[in-house]
Amino acid sequence: MTEVDVAIVGAGPFGLAAAAHVGRLGLSTAVIGEPMGFWRRRMPAGMLLRSPNVASDIGGPEARLSLVAYETASGRAVPSPLPIERFIDYGLWVQRQVASTVDPRTVARIDRQHGGFLITLADGEATTAAQVVVAAGIAPFAARPQQFDHLPPEYASHSSDYGDFSTLAGRSVAVLGAGQSALESAALLHEAGCQVEVLARAPRLFFLRRHPWIHRLGPLTRLMFAPAEVGPAGLSRLVERPSWYRRLPRGLQDGFAVRSLRPAGAAWLVPRLHDVVITTGVAVTAAKQVDGHVALTLSDGSERRVDHVLLATGYRVDIGRYAFLAGDLLRAVKRVDGFPCLTHTFETSVPGLYFVGATAAWSFGPLMRFVAGTGWTGRALARGIERRGRTWTR
Repeated sequence: MTEVDVAIVGAGPFGLAAAAHVGRLGLSTAVIGEPMGFWRRRMPAGMLLRSPNVASDIGGPEARLSLVAYETASGRAVPSPLPIERFIDYGLWVQRQVASTVDPRTVARIDRQHGGFLITLADGEATTAAQVVVAAGIAPFAARPQQFDHLPPEYASHSSDYGDFSTLAGRSVAVLGAGQSALESAALLHEAGCQVEVLARAPRLFFLRRHPWIHRLGPLTRLMFAPAEVGPAGLSRLVERPSWYRRLPRGLQDGFAVRSLRPAGAAWLVPRLHDVVITTGVAVTAAKQVDGHVALTLSDGSERRVDHVLLATGYRVDIGRYAFLAGDLLRAVKRVDGFPCLTHTFETSVPGLYFVGATAAWSFGPLMRFVAGTGWTGRALARGIERRGRTWTR
């Protein structure tokens, strides 16, 4: 059995940023999880990042981990928008800088033990840690409307279930959703040879940067928009400062989160969707399997029959869906609507247990759902871990 001061569960952007900042504290640290695993296995080939490159840095304590530094080190220009394959390569480059040794095994269970934590891996081997950072990502939180619960994956699947849409080539596909995932998936499916229709509950679709003149006003643009551009003009500046955001009254926080996370696609998707059928203002009220197809009944009374339904219906955070959290440990974590309640250093009500990434969005706002939030997270997290230090009886 190995012993470490800090165990980081997850090796995606937030886990790697945590490793970069915590690694400077002189504490023994273990990073557990497949590096960039969600991005490598759950994101479709050919995808482009919606966020601008300036907001896609995995935020280490120094600029040496930025996309610009990666571009210099690799000798290859970094395009914009950024292809998923290049972002994954960038993430693996960051991993080699901050955590050259990563344990790619799966965590089966985390228990409290003697003031610290016992981490059991899928093969039965165990590690003990004084502090644990959960950066395990959003894969378990995929939201699937209940109308599709009875349909097997070959007829209805979540957008995160596909790494390559070519497996659906030649089939008719209905895509549910109105955000970037739905719209880009529809474009990729169409380009893979599918007959595609987007079905969206929203009365209209929104695309970002449809008025580029707003972004050419120099100092005024910088005043209205933070680099990450999470949220509308003005509000994005507040969202970029989670320490301010968390001090707002809860009602304002919730309202601003809705405005900042409104479903929208990147403007560069518009020409790629020109030949894709898009139907807005409808919801699927019923779905059933009929003669090898899926029959859909819509809220306007119309029907569709397709080979497959792709549910680009987002994610609903609920840390209870992390199968590795022991029951008594989970019950000890104070939660609201599935989110853990976190201190200003991302610590839960269980001393020494931290959550970062999308699970921190209730406590710190919409920035936690984007790669742009990794730098701020790493700095705040490291302060908490340093203060607690090695307060553990081995």
